[in-house]
Parts: sequence; C-alpha cells; structure tokens
Amino acid sequence: MRPYDLSQHAKDVIKERDIQLSWLEQVLERPELVEADADDPQLTHHVGRITEYGNRPLRVVFNARANPVRIVTVYFDRKMKGRL
Repeated sequence: MRPYDLSQHAKDVIKERDIQLSWLEQVLERPELVEADADDPQLTHHVGRITEYGNRPLRVVFNARANPVRIVTVYFDRKMKGRL
C-alpha cells in the first residue's frame, strides 16, 4: 500500500458515510476504472465496487503528484451504478 494522506474533507466524509479505510485502500490500489478530473489536471479518480457494501461503486479522488498521495474526497457514486 502506498502512503497516503487524508484531507480534512475526506476525513469528515469517511466518518459521515461510514466508509472503511480498507475500502478506500482497495480502490486506490486496484481500481476498476481510472478517470482524469474534468476540472483539475492534478486530480485522478479511481472507482471500484465494494462487494461488502452491495457492489456499490466507491469513488476516490486524489492528487497522485503529492507525496504522500493526497486523498481529496471519497464517496459512493450513484451515477456509476450499473456502469462497472
């Protein structure tokens, strides 16, 4: 697992949405889909299904250029349901 740092926003939403860090790490390391951010070229999106959560797609948005990798936000992406 590569080192990462959580923004305050990411920490807040992980707690609010009951997202397990192991899920975040799974998607960060083994994404099913990788996308560039539409607005910020420094950000990358990784998306992966979480089997323990009904195969819901989890999106992890991060800055891979930061050292350690900076997680900006994490959320279950309703728009991706059925697309993975």
